[in-house]
Amino acid sequence: MGFGHLLSVRPFHLDVPYLEALRERWEEDCKAFIMPWDHVIPTLEDVAYLTGLPIQGEPVAGLERRDYYDDIVELLGPEFVVGRRRLIRSILLGSLSEAMGLRGGRRGPLETLEEFYTRVRGLLDLEGRSEERCVQIFTSYFFGRLLFATQSSQMNCKFVLLLRDLAQAGRYAWGAVMLGHLFSLLPSSSRSSQSTGGFTPFLQIWGYTRFPMGRGIVAEERQTMVPLMGRWEVAPDPRVTDRRAEDVRVALDHYPHEQVVSTPYRGEADTSHPAVAAGRPLFDRHLLLLCLRTCEVLYFELVVRTLGWHQPAIEVPSLRREGHSRWRFFAEDRDWGADHGSTVAYWREGGEQVLQQRDLQDSVAYLEGYRAHYARRLRLDRRVMPESQAIRLLEGRLAEQEVELARLRTEVRTLKEDLARVRASRDLGASSSAQPARGDLADRLQDALDRAQARVQELVEQAREVGTERWTMMTAIEELRDDRATMRGRLLEAREREREAETARARIAADYEILKDRVLKKRREQQRQAQQATPARTGSAFASLDDIVSLGDPSVVRGGVQRPEASTASRPPLPDRRREREEEE
Repeated sequence: MGFGHLLSVRPFHLDVPYLEALRERWEEDCKAFIMPWDHVIPTLEDVAYLTGLPIQGEPVAGLERRDYYDDIVELLGPEFVVGRRRLIRSILLGSLSEAMGLRGGRRGPLETLEEFYTRVRGLLDLEGRSEERCVQIFTSYFFGRLLFATQSSQMNCKFVLLLRDLAQAGRYAWGAVMLGHLFSLLPSSSRSSQSTGGFTPFLQIWGYTRFPMGRGIVAEERQTMVPLMGRWEVAPDPRVTDRRAEDVRVALDHYPHEQVVSTPYRGEADTSHPAVAAGRPLFDRHLLLLCLRTCEVLYFELVVRTLGWHQPAIEVPSLRREGHSRWRFFAEDRDWGADHGSTVAYWREGGEQVLQQRDLQDSVAYLEGYRAHYARRLRLDRRVMPESQAIRLLEGRLAEQEVELARLRTEVRTLKEDLARVRASRDLGASSSAQPARGDLADRLQDALDRAQARVQELVEQAREVGTERWTMMTAIEELRDDRATMRGRLLEAREREREAETARARIAADYEILKDRVLKKRREQQRQAQQATPARTGSAFASLDDIVSLGDPSVVRGGVQRPEASTASRPPLPDRRREREEEE
């Protein structure tokens, strides 16, 4: 059915903070992750190399029912619908776990991942059923838990119908279906949720291959494993795992652009990857990814750098909007093969080829347009890292390198012991027929030892550089702290002077209030004395009514005393103004 390579991958830890920080950068308009350097999109090439799932084949655009009751009874068994009413559109993943004997098989707090893996394989029990029924139940569980996982504890029954004909199931392009399903669920993930729908292990390892800043490392003893997901280990070391999504966000914002890996599969032979050899014609195509009711666009024209080409400038608003996702329920059965007839034909024709622009000398025009278009979202001009986050970032990188360094040193020690045993066995006089094989083994061990030692040396150099960078940053931080202490002292002095000035102003204000009170008291006293003197002056001025009447007689003075007549002989006569006016008229 095409799942054999993926099922051979050993389990590994999910890097939840890394996935959380990654999914927040998804841009629905162009179906891409918006990174500080450029657009980044998982492509079918990534799916083929990392998972081994077939990307060449029939699209999944079949029947979707309104009610799956009868189909569940037929394909999985009547025990999955016991106590349930129609309409049934989903089944609990717990019921599938119970059917396989895995109910309650959770990992213990002190159980290692390898111990848990071994115990689960021992618990797996599908006896008492036909071989076909066992495959249908196990594959349904595989779909719901891994390949087409959602953020809920239920699986949509639409995928069960794909297992009615197991021979036909082996002809589907499962890799393209998985990628389209992942694209359709990324917009629904939010910061408030710590889970992401879709095949998140693929998304995690894909990120490690492009910008390796997570907990993942490539195990030396798995260098030849296929698919490439099987070569990765995810460090469970608490020095690395104890980090927050905010730290990963900052690390992504400040990730060195020159360390981004655009072509991580260079040097891999197609003969080692059957899915790659069969699906290579689709690597440079603009495609529509079908998954029943959903149709997602793969804008390969945004990431032609993955093939080693220069990226031409492109306007994001000009991208075609062919895709759609219909998540509503339907009142009747729908045949998406008929509804998506043109899209199915487009897929079978191989989509539309994206041509390389050979006259381009660089990708400068694209990068300038990208930064201008996403300047507000990326805040490239305001990416200032606080000192606490900078220290945590460097400590995280140093811890990751220390973990890998310790692992590699252990591996080097083991290789040296194996090499010493092989050489000792050869020197003790092994048979001539066995000597070439042991010689080849010694050569292989020596090559592995040389690679491990080279990697150790590289990590030591990187650790030294990180340590130097950390020491430089710590020195700069100490200088900043000294400057801050000096500024704090000056600020305290200024505040002390300001406090003294404030005290002086308060004292002056108090003195002013006292002086004002004295002035007001003196003025009120003067007003009171003036009010007391006013009745005496009034009584002496108007002693009698005769005095009031005689006010108009100039010969009578106040108080009844006759004033002597004034002589008018020395004064000139007053002019008669009335007579003068009449004569003038």
